[in-house]
Amino acid sequence: MTPLDYDYLRKALKDRSGLDLSIDKQYLVESRLLPMARRLGLTGISDLVQKMKSGAEAVTADVVEAMTTNETFFFRDKMPFDHLREEMLPALLQARAARRSLRIWCAASSTGQEPYSIAMCLKELGPAVSGWRFEIVATDLSQSVLEKSKSGLFSRFEVQRGLPIQLLVKYFKQTGELWEINPELRAMIQHRQFNLLQDYTQLGMFDVIFCRNVLIYFDQATKISIFERLAKRLEPDGYLTLGAAETVVGLTDTFKPHATRRGVYLPNTVRAAPSIVPAMKPALGLSAARTG
Repeated sequence: MTPLDYDYLRKALKDRSGLDLSIDKQYLVESRLLPMARRLGLTGISDLVQKMKSGAEAVTADVVEAMTTNETFFFRDKMPFDHLREEMLPALLQARAARRSLRIWCAASSTGQEPYSIAMCLKELGPAVSGWRFEIVATDLSQSVLEKSKSGLFSRFEVQRGLPIQLLVKYFKQTGELWEINPELRAMIQHRQFNLLQDYTQLGMFDVIFCRNVLIYFDQATKISIFERLAKRLEPDGYLTLGAAETVVGLTDTFKPHATRRGVYLPNTVRAAPSIVPAMKPALGLSAARTG
């Protein structure tokens, strides 16, 4: 791969997905795109770039998908789900008592472990939320990972990563060598292909937004733009959750860090002091979830 090829790929990826590859990531591009080039019967990445330049849209889409990171596992990092159960849900269930509904957005939802983890947190509330309507919108740039998420099927390796055995037994059934998640949990999730560089208006408003471990791949200007758009989709008393290596500090004043919950951010509007409400009981076995 020549320097010109790499420059072309960097620009194409940034324009299409927001992915901002540094100059020293050429090894990563080669490791992910060489197998693709060989599957297409091409001699190398330079030929792949020529295909892209010739207007082969399907090839370009496959290149973008191959380069986007889809690493995920159930209850990843654990703490965000503790914050959801102990802080966000108690406050929002009280604040939404009249309408009895909540909307949660999982941006960059990958193969579904994050939205399904959230769905399990909600189901574990039991009779306390009888009659409530929960809608989890799972979006990702990659259609293939969304299709896997829709299937609700996970390998033994996948269910062993972060998922407590009690929740595996309660919400999954074994189908051959795979584990299939409960249809009720699948019904709580809407899957939509979506690019975070697009307009967010079509998505509606949300009470909670999980946008974790994706902004680290964007440059500063793109991050600022995304934060501005996220703020317009979040209710004034809603919550934004970012990944451990992500923050709004120094980038935007549309959000402010939560005083005591690391990784949780609040819309920077006049916000009444939250009422003291009891935390929900821990999800069955969740305290024992591994962080991988």
